[in-house]
Amino acid sequence: MKEENFKEFEHRGWQSVAGGYHDYFAGLTRQSIGPLLDALAPGPGQAALDVATGPGYVAAQLVERGLATTALDFSPVMLEKARALNPSLALVEGDACDLPFADESFHLVCMNFGILHLDEPDQAIKEAFRVLKRGGRFAFSVWSKPEQAIAFGLVLRAISEFGDDRVPLPAGPPFFRFSDRGECERSLSEAGFTAIEFETVPMVWALERSEHLFEAFYTGTPRTGGLLRAQTDEQLRDIKNAVLTACESYSSKSRAGVEIPMSCHVVSGSK
Repeated sequence: MKEENFKEFEHRGWQSVAGGYHDYFAGLTRQSIGPLLDALAPGPGQAALDVATGPGYVAAQLVERGLATTALDFSPVMLEKARALNPSLALVEGDACDLPFADESFHLVCMNFGILHLDEPDQAIKEAFRVLKRGGRFAFSVWSKPEQAIAFGLVLRAISEFGDDRVPLPAGPPFFRFSDRGECERSLSEAGFTAIEFETVPMVWALERSEHLFEAFYTGTPRTGGLLRAQTDEQLRDIKNAVLTACESYSSKSRAGVEIPMSCHVVSGSK
């Protein structure tokens, strides 16, 4: 049987975790939308493309601001979720690394955390440049390194200590590659972008129960979740217990549940 490559792994993953992603990550990833749109500086009537739209959170905000918005994703299940949440969205199934649009079709292109899941992120950046009109702007968001995106640190540390972080999964680009400002500037510059900006956005992940952090990654992510789902039952039990223990430090003082400090970067450039 043909060995699964990273792109196929991600596609299969998103087909199965759309529900978990929406249930657990919506309140977190929506916190980056304001800074992402501020970096784009959208104007009413402009044509916008939201790449790797997922459940369509960013695309819906672009529509609310009066932009003619197209939302693209490679996962039909994610597009179904986006359609259920926002029936009027213009949705397209397609590949971020081979966009099905003519040159200079959009004033704005954005991607909220999608670049982390692509097999060829540099090609996706070049495609964004290609479909942008002259003077247009591109922006994407990525997680900060685990030291600042604390939830990733808690889960990855638990896997390293109590599981196997070398289980055989399809190899993909380094997950935290674009957490580095220099790497972002290099990639955008090579694609032709200028006026590059890099902003760090503090976030808080509020979860109703400590158990939800493990469940969020296990049921709502293809990549970290894939790593978890490849563990033995005994390893998984120990990892889950370690994550629960680590979460105790982040119990909310004002409400039930936990509040975990998070952080992302919003990166943008002009054509």
